[in-house]
Amino acid sequence: MTRVSDVHVITNTALPSPREMLAEIPRGDAHAAFVSAARAAIARIISGSDPRFLLIAGPCSIHDLEGGREYAERLANLAAEVRDRILVVMRVYFEKPRTTLGWKGLIMDPHLDGTNDIPAGMRLARTFLRDVLDLGVPTATEMLDPITPQYIADLTCWTAIGARTTESQTHRQMASGLSMPVGFKNTTSGAVTPAINAIKAAVQRQTFLGPNHTAASVGIALGALEKAGLPPNLMVDASHANCAKDCERMPAAFREIVAQRAAGARGIIGAMLESNLVAGAQSLGNDRGALVYGQSITDQCIDWATTETLVREAAMMV
Repeated sequence: MTRVSDVHVITNTALPSPREMLAEIPRGDAHAAFVSAARAAIARIISGSDPRFLLIAGPCSIHDLEGGREYAERLANLAAEVRDRILVVMRVYFEKPRTTLGWKGLIMDPHLDGTNDIPAGMRLARTFLRDVLDLGVPTATEMLDPITPQYIADLTCWTAIGARTTESQTHRQMASGLSMPVGFKNTTSGAVTPAINAIKAAVQRQTFLGPNHTAASVGIALGALEKAGLPPNLMVDASHANCAKDCERMPAAFREIVAQRAAGARGIIGAMLESNLVAGAQSLGNDRGALVYGQSITDQCIDWATTETLVREAAMMV
């Protein structure tokens, strides 16, 4: 019989059901209480009822659990130091959208070798999220595959819909059902309108990761939100295109964002930094032993010392 299904599928690997995974790696009562409180705090900042600055900071992606845990421990101490002025949430990104080719993240390829052991990746992701929450640090991630939230959403305090998926109807529908605050990024071309449309389609009073970081660009985006009948609140990304993916330019972009907030731009409710233990990025070669500990294998990140300096500066200014 002529084959008409799964023509381009090499193999299928069954995942444990979400119910099985959640039972295997359970969410404790303390986790649930912390996640609920963190989500509420983030929502208050987004709505403007909490005047603190919201900072999403952390590695571009998690690939080394040991390095990620060390980063989380450092961030927990720094977050406690500035908590009266800044709510620090850790970037715990497990899925990486690729423009062409490249490593797709810890969930898809946890062993960094192309074996795509997704069940193991889901387990590692869920365990790591619990570890971060145990340190008293709220968690943030991008939900890329629509199936992923069933496995990790209960341990996630804030979620991003990325630049490549903001215009996706599937992701807009997914966002409408998520239980945590959701941010929609503007598109890879910089367009803001699709993100505004996404917010309206998801029928949630949420913000999105901002357009460009200059005062003029922020003003345009805030005006567009108001015109659309949405709360004029933005989180502005100091990484990615706003620093041309150059970690050396990220501090200047972040300082400009914070300066706008300090000068009275209350519509800027927060910012994002891609931050790791070691500055820059490295290629994922064949020799895993040659990888630099604490350095990103995807986008460039600023190092920990720079992160501490920027967060403390921001706490003084906001």
